[in-house]
Amino acid sequence: MNTRLAFVSALFSLVLPASVAAQDNSEAANAPTPPNIVMPGDSVDLDNLVWQNRVLVVFADSPNDPRYIQQMELLTDRLEPLAERDVIVLTDTAKSEGSDLRTKLRPRGFMLAMIGKDGTVYLRKPLPWDVREITRVIDKMPMRQQEMRDRRDNALSN
Repeated sequence: MNTRLAFVSALFSLVLPASVAAQDNSEAANAPTPPNIVMPGDSVDLDNLVWQNRVLVVFADSPNDPRYIQQMELLTDRLEPLAERDVIVLTDTAKSEGSDLRTKLRPRGFMLAMIGKDGTVYLRKPLPWDVREITRVIDKMPMRQQEMRDRRDNALSN
């Protein structure tokens, strides 16, 4: 009986990981791909985003800053709620280059900044924030409130 139990146990240890991996691969193939809304800060002109997108800017003096790493993990784990709110995430980890973003927002070390669709800086935080906190702030903004009313009215009229 013990050899039979050992055989079954060995069989499960070989078959189970393969079936879980196959299931994970099929789920991954069916899962929607997250939007590509994260980009380097020097690749975008903020003036082109006014009235089009909300902008989250993540600053750090180095890409190895633990707060920067944590912030980027928090954001990239939940990109869909940000995309629903027309958010673009810009990153700047090159303190020495003095980018336009750094000139405009003047960060000191790590900083998370949120710029509204109207170009106004609504938020500056010295610590990482999760997507839930960020979306709560966005959802309280007057323009977002109007967007939600418009969407609701359009859904009711269709």
